[in-house]
Amino acid sequence: MKKMGKRKVLFLILALATILRLWRFSDVPVSLFGDELDVGYHAYSILKTGKDYSGNSWPLHFQSMAEWRTPLYLYSAVPTVALFGISPLGVRLPAAIFGILGIFAFYLLIKELTKNEVLALVSAAVLTFSPWHIQYSRAGAFEVTHLLFFLILGLYFFFKALKNGKFLWIAVSLLVLTPLVYSTAKLFTPFLLIFLLVSYRKEIFKISKKYLIWAVVAGIILGVPITYSTFFGGGSFRFSYISVFTDPTMESEVGYARLMDARMRKETGGGLISKVTTRLVHNKYTFWGERILKNYFEAFSTDFLFIKGDLNLRHSIEDVGQFYKVEAITLLLGLISFFALFKDKRIKRLIAFWILVGVVPSAITRDGGRHATRLILILPPLVFLIAYGLVEGTKLFKKKFRNVFLLGYLGLFVVGFIFYQHNYWVHNPWFSERWWHAGFEETFQVVKELESEYDKIIISNANEPPWIFFAGWYQYPPEKWHQGFPFEEKYIEGFGTMTYIDKFYFGQVGEIGIYGLPKVMDEETLYIAVEREIGANLIMEPERTPPGLTLVKAISYPSGEPAFYLFAKQKNGEEVK
Repeated sequence: MKKMGKRKVLFLILALATILRLWRFSDVPVSLFGDELDVGYHAYSILKTGKDYSGNSWPLHFQSMAEWRTPLYLYSAVPTVALFGISPLGVRLPAAIFGILGIFAFYLLIKELTKNEVLALVSAAVLTFSPWHIQYSRAGAFEVTHLLFFLILGLYFFFKALKNGKFLWIAVSLLVLTPLVYSTAKLFTPFLLIFLLVSYRKEIFKISKKYLIWAVVAGIILGVPITYSTFFGGGSFRFSYISVFTDPTMESEVGYARLMDARMRKETGGGLISKVTTRLVHNKYTFWGERILKNYFEAFSTDFLFIKGDLNLRHSIEDVGQFYKVEAITLLLGLISFFALFKDKRIKRLIAFWILVGVVPSAITRDGGRHATRLILILPPLVFLIAYGLVEGTKLFKKKFRNVFLLGYLGLFVVGFIFYQHNYWVHNPWFSERWWHAGFEETFQVVKELESEYDKIIISNANEPPWIFFAGWYQYPPEKWHQGFPFEEKYIEGFGTMTYIDKFYFGQVGEIGIYGLPKVMDEETLYIAVEREIGANLIMEPERTPPGLTLVKAISYPSGEPAFYLFAKQKNGEEVK
């Protein structure tokens, strides 16, 4: 393939990557879910006030309602939110841009590692069509396309620096910044840097002292604040919340296992005595070890990689693996041929390290065995092995069978891609509508239209905590939000203690239920109920509206099922009994 032809192929790959990540960008996924609105409102607050919505000025970790967030995606969303507002385009565009740039960076890295441009192009193409990568390039709260871009480009400049030391500080800067992109890098990146230092120490120490000093200074300048923020500024809060080591079920499960041991030994009496062997087998350390090993091996299961994927419909779509089923063949071919035939042992060790250690940050979290977001680190090396299996692994076949295999493989791949696209655009919007918190945007658009008619607006928290949906979709002024945050509480008869800001209250009807609402609500109050509080489909049967209430508006999901109801008290002057 001539140089100009290869450039055209690369351009075509990037053009396809752009289409797959930007087409109908504002329509699918069907709505911004809570974490995306969290990103959008943080960016909006920074844009308007220079503070996150919790009131912290230009933070290294953003303080959200329930956790601390890494900052780079949030800061990258500030200009897009400035251009497009808190909208799918404003919040998700950075994910798509860095997803596309990550594909180009992956091409550069594979070309640098293997000196094989065809393999680099095929690797970029496999990543372009990857369901795993497409899913996260079209969502604006996961940060992982940023993570892959920084990681891949950092590795590319590292290998460039082994030949020309002036690139080393760029490599160090990009890699050291990864913990500010996504939390899994806080564990993975230090081990990666140690691995690179040990594996390439001879080449590194041959680099000019001037360039080595630049790299060390860049690492210190960027690394020290990140380290401090991680340990003392809230950066470790998320891990403490999701870690297997803080699993609240540990004590009860260990206790139950010891109890079952005692019963199986037919021990009786008021106090069941645990034997030494029971304590050795059933304790917090074995509990942690079992969970970590289960997560670790589940990440490599065919069920996760090729059959069902992540069961969270924000991370994957219904019954679609992280890779196409046919790619299992080329992944196996790639594993065999790469580790058997590739000459550079250090590159083989790098790929093995990347896969085996890349799983660890996810494996030590509670649901990390099939958590596609936390496992995103292993996507690039697995994609590389799939591409290697296609380009080099097929050479293990005799030539007359090779073309037949490639044509058959391509045919199956096209079929898999068509079915995936059909599922993504047709089935997925309905299947995932609740996962993406559809309905909130339309609800708060109606609230903005009607708010002048009411003195009090009560937003139910019977499903999701509604604060960030209100703040984001309503675009509540951040400077006023700062004044009211954390929210004050007030006891409201019939509702109990509620948090509030301005005339917006967050809570739900207490023991009286929705049918007792007219007794405690005046005519100047609007109540936003979730559909499960009603027990009826008022879109289809409006006559079942609870007596004494007026159905102001019903908001539906894309599927037509009811999502929210806006109620006011009937203005007929009659006493509700």
